[in-house]
Amino acid sequence: MLIPSINNSLNELIDLLNQLSHKEYSNSCMELSNATIGEHTRHIIEMFQCLENQYVLGVVNYDKRERNIRIQTDTAFAIENILLIQQNLDKQNKNIELLQVIDGEEIRIESNYFRELLYNLEHCIHHQALIKVAILQCETVTIDPNFGVARSTIEYRNQCAQ
Repeated sequence: MLIPSINNSLNELIDLLNQLSHKEYSNSCMELSNATIGEHTRHIIEMFQCLENQYVLGVVNYDKRERNIRIQTDTAFAIENILLIQQNLDKQNKNIELLQVIDGEEIRIESNYFRELLYNLEHCIHHQALIKVAILQCETVTIDPNFGVARSTIEYRNQCAQ
């Protein structure tokens, strides 16, 4: 169920990117502290890429992102990268060590691939919620009502509706 949920969120993002003009994707948004939809999209993509690229090594450091400007300025390139992520999600679960430096101190935490996929899904949804704030200014763009909404919230709403 995890990978289909990730694919669903990433497909929603692709649907959005297909509707955006270059200007809408790359312009600063005051409501996003002058960040762009492209910057948030790049951040989502690069977090998944970190997990994928560092999977074999078994040590993941999310701070070691490429920060590829082309992803945040070119919707077609962003979509290509999302599709590559989707193609490579289905891996065997294995132990992974998270590595991060906080205030100059190296922190290592035990995790596993599936837990990190879940983290990336929740992280993706969080950034989609932020993107949704910027999309409200784009009158021609339509998004799924659940875009940027946590899966647990969607489930809760469905239960309430019954």
